[in-house]
Amino acid sequence: MSLRHALLAATILSVPVLAAGSAKAEQISGFYVGAGAGLNLSRDSDVGPNGYTGGGAELEFKPGVAAVISAGWGFGNGLRAEVEGNYRYNNVDDGKIPAFGSPGRAKGNNFSFGVMGNVLYDFDLGLPMGITPYIGGGVGYAWLNYDSVRLTGSDPLNRFDIVGSDGQFAYQGIAGLAVPITSMPGLSFTAEYRYFATLDQKLKTNRVVAGDVVSRKSDVEYGNHSIMVGLRYAFNTPAPAVMAPAPAPVVTPAAAPARTYLVFFDFDRADLTDRARQITSEAAQNSKRVQVTRLEVSGHADRSGTPQYNQALSLRRANAVAAELERLGVSRSSISIQAFGESRPLVPTADGVREPQNRRVEIVLR
Repeated sequence: MSLRHALLAATILSVPVLAAGSAKAEQISGFYVGAGAGLNLSRDSDVGPNGYTGGGAELEFKPGVAAVISAGWGFGNGLRAEVEGNYRYNNVDDGKIPAFGSPGRAKGNNFSFGVMGNVLYDFDLGLPMGITPYIGGGVGYAWLNYDSVRLTGSDPLNRFDIVGSDGQFAYQGIAGLAVPITSMPGLSFTAEYRYFATLDQKLKTNRVVAGDVVSRKSDVEYGNHSIMVGLRYAFNTPAPAVMAPAPAPVVTPAAAPARTYLVFFDFDRADLTDRARQITSEAAQNSKRVQVTRLEVSGHADRSGTPQYNQALSLRRANAVAAELERLGVSRSSISIQAFGESRPLVPTADGVREPQNRRVEIVLR
């Protein structure tokens, strides 16, 4: 392998960043963890001659296993960054030593451990079942170990051994799909393809010809195609909002004009400020002075954050105001709660804008 592989790694890593400007992302926000396992197909490996007359060796591998674990952070705009640990294992299938003139018998195995830093981008394409494709790439470091790999020529006195371990710069490209598991908010099934490789590792090799042993440090190629399935869990995914049903309408002889009170909240908060408690107290007092049959409590949020998160946040705000009204003596049966998320802004804004007047609960006395 050469410098062009490192350039390829940098190119792969830049793809998600470039894609961010051209696709609407699934807005995963906050901390998440993931794990996966599956099939590992190791590329044929050339073991460089590095001083051997007549060349080194060529290896083929049987299908093996691959596994990864990761922890990352979603930025709410489709981009994710994560740290990954990985493991791959393959048995040697076949091999040949060109200088010996014919294929030989091979045995042994190799395995690797890697630590990677990845950047990924989720595409929100509106696919059925919430399926979300994603691409990404990563760079890091991997340690390759050859466990007693031996190639024996047609003459049993001729053989080629590869032993030991080494670490080198590693890179990978990732393409996958995530499918949400609706019964468990935040949990998704994942299916991925990964290409993982390192720069040439340098391992100890022994070449034995007619009983004479020559030892060298030889360049060993290492590259893999992996197909894996797994699970990913995002910790702060809100549960679907459950709104209290509105009580049956009550007919009054003469309906008084509705009176509205606005209770405002700090950014990303659902607790009441002193001013918010004062306004809520005024609404509670007035509801007792006039013949109020129903108090409508409606929660709202600004457009910073995902629609799902804002829906849940607006419901928490409405529940906080309703609890304060009940503490002040208002009958719970006369309070109806609704949550509108970011769908009914008081001040229209672009997506992602923090607007204080949209972070509110409206109390309507009827």
